Amino acid sequence: MSSDPDFGTQLETLTETYFFDLCECVELLPQILSEYEDNGSYDETLEQIQDLESDCDRTVREINATITNAGPSEMGLLNSRVHFNSSALIQFYQKLDVIANTTERIAQELQMMQPAHGNECYDGLQEMAACTAREITTLEDVVQRFVHSLRNTTEQEVLTAEIAAIRDMESECDRIRNHVIATAFEDDSVAQPLMYREFAILFDELANTMEDVTDQIIIISSHEPGIVAESRVDTDTQ
Repeated sequence: MSSDPDFGTQLETLTETYFFDLCECVELLPQILSEYEDNGSYDETLEQIQDLESDCDRTVREINATITNAGPSEMGLLNSRVHFNSSALIQFYQKLDVIANTTERIAQELQMMQPAHGNECYDGLQEMAACTAREITTLEDVVQRFVHSLRNTTEQEVLTAEIAAIRDMESECDRIRNHVIATAFEDDSVAQPLMYREFAILFDELANTMEDVTDQIIIISSHEPGIVAESRVDTDTQ
């Protein structure tokens, strides 16, 4: 059992560490696509992404162990909401780690498949990379405030605007994905349309996973007074 007297601080610190690496990992996607398009060396960026994904794996394992190995007495009364939601939180952090895994896969697929660039489809992939980089920055803010609010029951945290923004960015990725796929199969000058379809789907999975994380926040928050993750209008229209 954990003997750390400040469990909540430890969880927040580990979450900050995790997102420091995760954000850098995702934000390198526009860079590696640009380096590839410029016919330059992108090996260093690929290695950075792979190293960051490994760092994320290690940190999320530590987070899960911290939650799993701590009972009510170790967490203390201030962290009773964390204890109550421990199973959901472990699933939550596992879903977060899918983001790092998918980012690494995109970078590795770029090296293996080497799609043609300088066309509308590749431009669309770059747009999707930029969109996911913006999305992860907003998600970082949402998750860190959410974790902080779980152990601060006297404060109210409203996350509705940021979660709505993440949904909007995911919808934008959907739109770009559809355009990339349609263009790939309609434009005879585009070679290997299936390749662009696979990349577009991978980027869309990345954006979808970030939205899925906010869905889990909404579910957990629905049982916790003081954490507002979904507006009454959103609830009434579901």
